[in-house]
Amino acid sequence: MTKRIVAFGEVVWDILPNDKVLGGTPSNFVFRCNSLGEKGYLLSRVGDDELGNEALEELKKLGISDRNVQVDPVFKTGTVEVNFNENDEAVYHVASDVAFDHIEFSAEALKLVRKADCLVFGLLPQRFGLSKNTLRELLKESPDSVHFFDLKLFEHFFSRKVVTRLLKAANVVRIKDKEIDFLAEKLEIEYTSVEDFAQLLSEKYKIDIVLVTRGRTGVLALHSGEGFFFEPGYDLVVKDNVGSGMAFAAGFLHYYLNGESVKDALRFGNAVGALNTTKLGATSPFTKEDVLAFMTNTKQHQMSV
Repeated sequence: MTKRIVAFGEVVWDILPNDKVLGGTPSNFVFRCNSLGEKGYLLSRVGDDELGNEALEELKKLGISDRNVQVDPVFKTGTVEVNFNENDEAVYHVASDVAFDHIEFSAEALKLVRKADCLVFGLLPQRFGLSKNTLRELLKESPDSVHFFDLKLFEHFFSRKVVTRLLKAANVVRIKDKEIDFLAEKLEIEYTSVEDFAQLLSEKYKIDIVLVTRGRTGVLALHSGEGFFFEPGYDLVVKDNVGSGMAFAAGFLHYYLNGESVKDALRFGNAVGALNTTKLGATSPFTKEDVLAFMTNTKQHQMSV
């Protein structure tokens, strides 16, 4: 049965040295959910400007409905300036106080989340009051939905108060292993291993499932009642990692929301994220059948845990 999955958050244009690309974790996530056969809904806000109009057109091209993308008459469409340092590593500057910081709590948004099987949210839209308050109300109004918190860190924004509130509201949390040290310090969690941190985080905030993505190494899941599960990474040539985390999340939820075990959901999500890295960008098309074929034909390496 098709599941209704709502992604709350930013729509932005990534401004590259010679081009611009529509970005934002929620839109990438919705695209991948749709490609796997679920019904993804994007709840966001753009400015009433040229970039906003272009964003709405690009969403339509990607097969993402703009019905729940609000248009702001005052604040501009979000942008991310992308430059590269001497090591050819991307450096990001996210414009502040833009349209996605002002997503309104509307009757349409309330209706959307009340019918949702899952509400997915991240940290970036929590920088300012309006979007922060809107998400707080949407979480309260969707007690029967799975609340999935993608705890991706942003250097320019971290609030322990906000993160703590979102962790307490979440059923499932996804974190990156390379960000655990920072999180442990900010949340005052003393740990000895990745597994230990996941266990302590789950216990402290009453989280059902903690997911840890570990790049080429693979993925880890802790279920509060069933314990740990591991999936090693795949032996493949990576083109880029853009959108791989959200591809993993979409794959995991595709199985988990349809009643599959955490173990099987982790295995499928791991494959979706890995397959995404063999493509360019976050919205290269592939289907569930492509993922299953990838799982059959691609070797996994051993993961040390």
